[in-house]
Parts: sequence; structure tokens; C-alpha cells
Amino acid sequence: MSKVTVVGAGNVGATCANVLVINEVADQIVMLDVKEGVSEGKALDMTQTAALLGFDSTIVGCTNDYAQTADSDVVVITSGIPRKPGMTREELIGVNAGIVKSVAENILKYSPNTIIVVVSNPMDTMTYLALKATGLPKNKIIGMGGALDSARFKCYLSKAMNANPTEIEGMVIGGHGDTTMIPLTRFASYKGRPVSDVLGKEELAKVVADTMVGGATLTGLLGTSAWYAPGAAAAYLVESIIHNQKKIIPCCVSLEGEYGQNDICIGVPCVIGKNGLEEIIDYKLNEEEMALFTKSAAAVRSTNDVLKEINVL
Repeated sequence: MSKVTVVGAGNVGATCANVLVINEVADQIVMLDVKEGVSEGKALDMTQTAALLGFDSTIVGCTNDYAQTADSDVVVITSGIPRKPGMTREELIGVNAGIVKSVAENILKYSPNTIIVVVSNPMDTMTYLALKATGLPKNKIIGMGGALDSARFKCYLSKAMNANPTEIEGMVIGGHGDTTMIPLTRFASYKGRPVSDVLGKEELAKVVADTMVGGATLTGLLGTSAWYAPGAAAAYLVESIIHNQKKIIPCCVSLEGEYGQNDICIGVPCVIGKNGLEEIIDYKLNEEEMALFTKSAAAVRSTNDVLKEINVL
């Protein structure tokens, strides 16, 4: 029997769990939260849609009872707080690092063989922390960011071309941030046709710009971070693991020489299957793309350095 745990029953975690249960990605989904009653209530609410939507998966909620997460095949960590007014970057990273580290350690007590999918922000740094704190092999710690950024890239491409987003190929690599992500326009295509054959340079530049501020745009509109696409992106990644789909998904993973980088977790094209990260694919970046990737890696490292400054690592 397949089992997935989602830690954090906020907007993103609950959306992820809902997509997982509706699509019957796993036989059982467990949603865990620190706030009493929230995960239990949302799980019950989702369960009551089964007769309407016709799914057979089960979902349960629990408050800080990690025993209920035992033997999970995959654990999605969405826990953490958003940056509040007046809060420094160091303070945000310090709080979320403590949460993610604690969650990962508690999860491994009951599911030592699990694969961890990190959603918590800053995502690249939290993925790096989870890798270092748990000591798990690199294939078992995966950050979700590239899957979300690529979905947004395809969305804006589809709008610009008036095309079906499911028929568009587009990938975003690099750090999961407004200034660090790299939409790979050279590789983007629509039904096998390069998007550059359909869109002019200015149109394509606008798509890239819209993609890079995709999260900030939604925060401006909603007054808080987005949740439907992030939750669905995490579920998409989990499905490729549970069903051994071996999809090529840009994910934040540990690099050991790939793309010229070491000792960093950052978004690159990955084959995702039952073993988690199964292969990192070399997309043969050109000189301009590699320069952008190197710059992105430097920015991610700068954030990672905060972990050492606050003595989390």
C-alpha cells in the first residue's frame, strides 16, 4: 500500500493533499500540522467529497503525531512561515530552518526509507539544509521549485501563443527566486516547433519577465503567497515518484560536479521515479545560459551561508 505524508496543512499543504487524494496518487495520504484540529478538519472535509468525485484514496489528519506518518513512501514538507514586515532574511531563514530540520528528523524516526520533497521557503536553502541535516543520499531529498516555475513558464507561453498549455514544453532551471530562475527559451517548444518561431523577441522577453515575477504577481493580487499551483506542483512531483513515471522535471537537487557546481542544491533537469532522483540530465547549456546558471548558483550560496552564520549547520 502506498502512503504519502504532507507536513503542513496550510494553503499549499492542503492543496497538495487534495490533489493527491482526488487523483488517487497514493492509497493513503496523511496530513500533519502543529495547530490542533486544522489537518483533521481539512482531511474530513476532503473525505466528504469522495462520494461526489469518486475517488478511493483515504486521507487522515493529525496534530504533531508523527507515529501516524510511519512507513510513508514520500513526505512533502510545506511547513514554515512567510516573511513578516520588519523581519530580516536571517530571521526568516532561522525560523524556517529550525522547523524544517525538526520535521525531517521526526519523520525519519518513523519512515527511515522515505523520499523527502521540500516546498518550504527559501526552497533551495531548505533543501540543502534537509540534505545536510538528515544525511540521506542525494536521490532522497528533492526541492519542488522548478516544477512550479516551469508550470508558470508554460502558462505564460500558452497565453502569448493562444495555445494549449499541455502541448507546450518549457523548462525553468536555477534558483527558485524572482532573480535566480532561468526560463530556458531556447529549449521551449509548441508541438515540436520552437516557440521562437511563433513569438518575437519582445514577446518572448515579456514571457520570461512574467515568469520570473510569477510568484510576486500573485502575492500582490492575493495579499499572500499562491497555493493552487505550488500545491499541484508538489503533487505532480510526488506522482512521478509513487507511480515510477520517470518524468523529466526540473527539481532542486544536490549537485556533485553537474553544471559545474558542487555542494549546492539548485534546480536542474531531473528524471524522477520510484527512487526519487534517478538521473540529472545535461542540457548542454550555451555560454550565456551557463553564465546565468553560475550567477544563480552564487545567489543561492549566499543564502545558504546564512545557515552557517546562525549555526544551523
